[in-house]
Amino acid sequence: MEQALEQLRDQQKASWNTFAAGWKKWDDLTMAFMQPVGAEIIRMIHPQKTDVILDIASGTGEPGLTIASMLDGGIVVMTDLSDNMLAIARENAARKGVTNVEMRTCDVSELPFDDNTFDAISCRFGFMFFPDMLLAAKEMLRVLKPGGKMALSVWDMPAKNYWVTAIMGPINKHMQLPPPPPGSPGMFRCAPDGMMEDLFLQAGFKNVCQNEIGSVLRFDTAEKYWEMMNDVGAPIVAALANADDAKQQTIKEEVLQQLHEKFPAGSVAIDAGSLVIYGEK
Repeated sequence: MEQALEQLRDQQKASWNTFAAGWKKWDDLTMAFMQPVGAEIIRMIHPQKTDVILDIASGTGEPGLTIASMLDGGIVVMTDLSDNMLAIARENAARKGVTNVEMRTCDVSELPFDDNTFDAISCRFGFMFFPDMLLAAKEMLRVLKPGGKMALSVWDMPAKNYWVTAIMGPINKHMQLPPPPPGSPGMFRCAPDGMMEDLFLQAGFKNVCQNEIGSVLRFDTAEKYWEMMNDVGAPIVAALANADDAKQQTIKEEVLQQLHEKFPAGSVAIDAGSLVIYGEK
């Protein structure tokens, strides 16, 4: 991997380690939010009882733990760049009594596994952050067994993800943030039509297809939304750190106001859209 990409990977690792505590705090809520996407990934790879499955960018443990609970004689190897995120996954595995898992801290671009090792690969909302996505896809293909299946999810376009734009819109409005370099890691990097299918075909996968999946992020109040996004959103925290107290308060008030207008009853149920991509070796 090029030095610039290695530096980016190291920055990402530090960031995920830093924000792991926030993800642990909101784990029940975020896992309920992402469950429909995990269910579609599982449907696509259709795990068999004795499969050996690789879950990449496992975070706090899903969908890897759910997949492991479906196996009988099989195993899920769960990987992540962040030690701290995998520590939460280990706690969740112990709490749920899931024992047929192994956990490895590693980089998707340098997977520490032999060729043709896994029957299937899952990856939920990690791919758009990989510094070199084509290299990552080729590594995934390499460690799959012939005939093996891969399914992963990425976020769809901003217009379908108000749960992000509700806060990032006012931040961009008041902070006038420079746009990220084209192709750099980010939430909506993989949303362009046909991009993911083309990338996986280029990597060597076959029978590639893509489905749209919706989900809903729910809060009792708009204030809880603001709290959660500041606990888990590294770009949000980084942007707000450059604003003085008055500007931070202005942004917060604008975010809460638009949520109160959209959800006048008080509780918040924000739609989200994702893409689930499937391929075979």
